[in-house]
Amino acid sequence: MAQLIDGKKIAENLQQETAAQVAELAAKNIHPGLVVLLVGENPASQIYVRNKERTAKKIGIHSEVKRYPETITEAELIAEIDYFNKADEFHGILVQLPLPAHINEEKVLLAINPLKDVDGFHPMNMGRLFAGMPHTIPCTPYGIMKMFEVHEIPLAGKQAVVIGRSNIVGKPMAILLLEADATVTLTHSKTEDLANVASKADILVVAIGKGHFVTKEFIKPGAVVIDVGMNRNEEGKLIGDVKFDEVEPIAGYITPVPGGVGPMTITMLMQQTVECCKRQVLEHK
Repeated sequence: MAQLIDGKKIAENLQQETAAQVAELAAKNIHPGLVVLLVGENPASQIYVRNKERTAKKIGIHSEVKRYPETITEAELIAEIDYFNKADEFHGILVQLPLPAHINEEKVLLAINPLKDVDGFHPMNMGRLFAGMPHTIPCTPYGIMKMFEVHEIPLAGKQAVVIGRSNIVGKPMAILLLEADATVTLTHSKTEDLANVASKADILVVAIGKGHFVTKEFIKPGAVVIDVGMNRNEEGKLIGDVKFDEVEPIAGYITPVPGGVGPMTITMLMQQTVECCKRQVLEHK
């Protein structure tokens, strides 16, 4: 039976640590600020933003959500970002993705000041991560690394397989595992004999976005299985990319969905907002 990695519990402990840092800064009259830009009415985005707002409030971070209609132009949105780039009370800027089809996500992400890019998606921050000099790191992979750390899961010399090659999870996850001295195979939907490749992994991170895609054939006995998936089944229930009931008896460690990776992502976002605040305020004094 696999040991459950309780992301909710780890996130709560880390949030307490972050809240203590926020209180220390408040004593110096420094108040970390996060602004979230939300375009349109995407229901999933609304939920994410509400959760971010709630967590920021709990930790003591000043957080504002700016809502824009679906019809906002790309130029108007970039002008808004430019305003917040210059606004000293906000140390972190987050544009909630996805954006409407008429807006170029790449151009929008490029418009964010890299020093305020708490999501770690700006090409400059991606480049720094790739070069081994990270500034901000995409929050989901960062949260997963924290999970490994808390459970003292050894990574050096281990075979790690990442399923999914997105800029948000797959690619940065592979880099972070490589930095931790794991031997990394980055796979995706076009990988031949994917189950066989995955079954060699001591560490398996699944972020392919297909409900219950990973079954017992993918799992090496005793492997650490991290499920990044957030899918809805036909009954509307939240399920992961991993078929939990099949995999859990074989794995050594496993994350549940919900309550696994999700809470960690928001927690690392808050942590990075505080870090960005410290860099912008304390390092420039």
